[in-house]
Amino acid sequence: MNPALHLRQLGQGLWLDNITRGLLTSGTLKKYIDEYEISGLTSNPSIFEAAIQGADFYDEAIRTKSAAGGKGEALFLELALDDLQQAADLFLPMHEASHGVDGWVSMEVSPLLVHDAEGTLREARTLHERLQRPNAFIKIPGTAEGVKAIEEAIFAGIPVNVTLLFSRDQYLAAAEAYLRGIERRIDAGLDPKVASVASLFVSRWDAGVKDKVPEELKNKLGIAVARQTYAAYRELLASQRWRKLAEAGALAQRLLWASTGTKDPAASDILYVESLTAPNTINTVPEKTLLAFVDHGVVNGSMPPEGGDAEKVLKQFADAGIDVDALAAQLQTEGAESFSKSWKKLMDVIAEKGKG
Repeated sequence: MNPALHLRQLGQGLWLDNITRGLLTSGTLKKYIDEYEISGLTSNPSIFEAAIQGADFYDEAIRTKSAAGGKGEALFLELALDDLQQAADLFLPMHEASHGVDGWVSMEVSPLLVHDAEGTLREARTLHERLQRPNAFIKIPGTAEGVKAIEEAIFAGIPVNVTLLFSRDQYLAAAEAYLRGIERRIDAGLDPKVASVASLFVSRWDAGVKDKVPEELKNKLGIAVARQTYAAYRELLASQRWRKLAEAGALAQRLLWASTGTKDPAASDILYVESLTAPNTINTVPEKTLLAFVDHGVVNGSMPPEGGDAEKVLKQFADAGIDVDALAAQLQTEGAESFSKSWKKLMDVIAEKGKG
């Protein structure tokens, strides 16, 4: 069986962690949807930077818009919104057939707003209004200020992809924000059906400790944190609080595995796909990882709902001197800084290409 189809039957969505104009114009994205069961797509500043700098698909549009007075962030948003609207339209039949569960695309607020809750909410509203697609998530980071904006965005009826989550505690804070937003909608007599996903970054854990732990612990930390978080997710879905919201018509905020491309050349190129199979979750993969999984992936059941050996493995890392809580905070900070750097580079690339 096609391993991507096997994942679908297991109840896990497979999303593409990439977007370029070439993917759209060549028909490649449609092929991935039709043949590889891709049921969604994510983007971020780093992805757009690579897409615009690494190819000439955008050059003519940038020159034309620059000549008409467009520049900087406003010009970029026109390019990105156009791409994501086209992608959303490709996914729309799937979105409608699944009653809003599948067929989503995601666009991120400016990473420069990472510590500005009010600014994040304003931009989330603007992007949501400009995208004008029922299957578009607005990505908001799960930082302390981001969590405030997430609750308000959900209350406002804006679908949210919570990004830059690295630990169980960070996930639970994002889940709490989602629940509060839905509960407030119910109290206000509003429709509780507002979609959301919570994106836990995985491979960056292993990259962060690769030179600090013994060989037998390499490439195990990210999966252990994911399993621990999955157990918390399952516990939340079994809670009386959630069941009450579900009975009112709310959608579950699905857990999404992000950063699932293998960074260690000595490890399996599909390590974080085969290790993170679980129903009612999503795995968003780079294009290279998708093609590798379709070629030689194997689906061997699901993650244990109670987290399996996660706590045992995490204790081994603690014994090896790794402060997991401190590292989670560090990884979130570094992730936000990385996106900010990509954003600034993106603005520089657009300015340079705009000169013609």
